[in-house]
Amino acid sequence: METIRELVEIESPSDNKPAVDRIASFLAARFQALGGRAQLHPSSEFGDSLQVDFCAAPGATSKPVLLLGHYDTVYPMGTLAQMPCGVEGDRMRGPGVLDMKSGIGLILHTIEALKTWHGELPRPITVFLVSDEEVGSYSSRKITEALAKQSAAVLVLEPAAGLKGAVKTARKGVGEYKLQVKGIAAHAGLDPGKGHSAILELSRQITAIAKMNNLRQGISVNPGTICGGTRTNVIAAEASVGIDVRIKSAKQAKGVDRKFRSLKPFDKHCALEISGGINRMPMERTKGVAALYKKAFNIASEIGWNLQEAAVGGGSDGNFTAGMGIPTLDGMGGVGDGAHAVHEFIVIPELPRRALLLAGMIESV
Repeated sequence: METIRELVEIESPSDNKPAVDRIASFLAARFQALGGRAQLHPSSEFGDSLQVDFCAAPGATSKPVLLLGHYDTVYPMGTLAQMPCGVEGDRMRGPGVLDMKSGIGLILHTIEALKTWHGELPRPITVFLVSDEEVGSYSSRKITEALAKQSAAVLVLEPAAGLKGAVKTARKGVGEYKLQVKGIAAHAGLDPGKGHSAILELSRQITAIAKMNNLRQGISVNPGTICGGTRTNVIAAEASVGIDVRIKSAKQAKGVDRKFRSLKPFDKHCALEISGGINRMPMERTKGVAALYKKAFNIASEIGWNLQEAAVGGGSDGNFTAGMGIPTLDGMGGVGDGAHAVHEFIVIPELPRRALLLAGMIESV
């Protein structure tokens, strides 16, 4: 709890490089104190990401297990003033406590416990904590994928699914598109017939885009942000919309992308420009994922814990590694609710058995 509180109180929004670099340096020192070899991967646009390598006892020949996570959060600097880290009953609250600073605390203390129990670690471990997961992992993805190729399995310390603490064996793929419309400006009072409104065209396009939703097949399309126009008495020459896309299976990606690329203007005097695409392919429940879940289920059963699995709509860096065919189990972190929300919390009594599960998986995969 002390470690998690310490991490929460180092604010680290994705878009604040000095803040994210501060927590990276803090964690590098903590991992080095446990005997890890820390390496910062610099980024000019985002914070630096942290890789820590732990060697195993002499004679251990197994590949490393990759413990994957992130220390950037969605909360702007100063959020702690309105949303302080604190304990209420069996819950700890605070910005990023669930997503996913409790997961980082679990990594630190599980490695420490394994070293104490065995004397030396039973296998090599690679820890990779990225700086930009909440904004697409653009600076860290290649490193994540390179480390995954060298690993026997990937355990993602993102939060568990729900208050029952299910691990995540499937995640939706995530895409982000931007539709820009260029119209023709005119004076709304003097020359209304000479203008061609980008805002009016955009509204028609948004209605068309909404028809791409197919919740039964697991496809959701959400126009989330819009902007356009300059003044109320000017027919808008420009307007745009940012669109979040979720898909259930990899085979859906091409079809969704084709629909976006084939959009045509309703007003022939307006022009459309589409950018973006699917950033994270879905994490599907492959044989490798299912085998990891079976191991986790058996470990949990030893203490009478019926560990469940879940498929969720959000994406993580586990999408990248699972998409490469590397056995990946997600949702190994804290149990709680309210990720990205003002009521974000973890359930404190769940921490010991989450650590036990992580330790057992490190030993056995």
